[in-house]
Amino acid sequence: MASTSVIDDYVTRLGRSLRGPLRAKHDLLAEARDGLVDATEALEADGLLRPDAERLAVEEFGPIAQIAPTYQEELAVGQGRRTALLLFLSVPFTALMWSMIWRIFPVDPVTEIAQWPGWFRPVSRIVDYTQLAVGVLAAVALLAFGPARRRLARPWLVTRALGVLVWVEVPLVGALSLLLSMSASLDGFSSYPPGIVATLFSWAFMLWQLSSATRCLIFTPRSAA
Repeated sequence: MASTSVIDDYVTRLGRSLRGPLRAKHDLLAEARDGLVDATEALEADGLLRPDAERLAVEEFGPIAQIAPTYQEELAVGQGRRTALLLFLSVPFTALMWSMIWRIFPVDPVTEIAQWPGWFRPVSRIVDYTQLAVGVLAAVALLAFGPARRRLARPWLVTRALGVLVWVEVPLVGALSLLLSMSASLDGFSSYPPGIVATLFSWAFMLWQLSSATRCLIFTPRSAA
């Protein structure tokens, strides 16, 4: 089997300079390797020896300092798309889940509502509208990463914006939701199985969203910062 040490070294150094989802990163590096191998074989067909053909193929492909930013942008967009899809699915699901919980929880709504403080309803509305806005923005981001991507000069900035949005929205909604649950003081809710399951799902989604948002910020090209 012919040696591809020059190509291997180039692809390895390129991979070390990139940060992104492992599968997407692997696919980009495999695509780069395939392109270099094809270029090498074409140069060999023109009469160059394999080592010389590899070196020339790598030179024509471009220095890593010039190539890496383009690949990093692609990885950032991929992570942004994953985060947008996560928000688009999980935020409405969480809101719907809690809506169903409050509908089936066995309490007297008139008695319970009368015991709530005056600020309870406005804060509850803030939580609802914030989640609705995040779901809508996630849908807009999916469009930006899809059909509208060609119109964006720097689509990876959408990824960075999603990361910042989640790190603002999740702690805010989490804190307000905790305040609401403590203020409502519903008898028996702490031992109510559907409520326990809904709480666990909510916190799991929040941690997942924060983790994905952190990757958005890490994978955004330095030039976007």
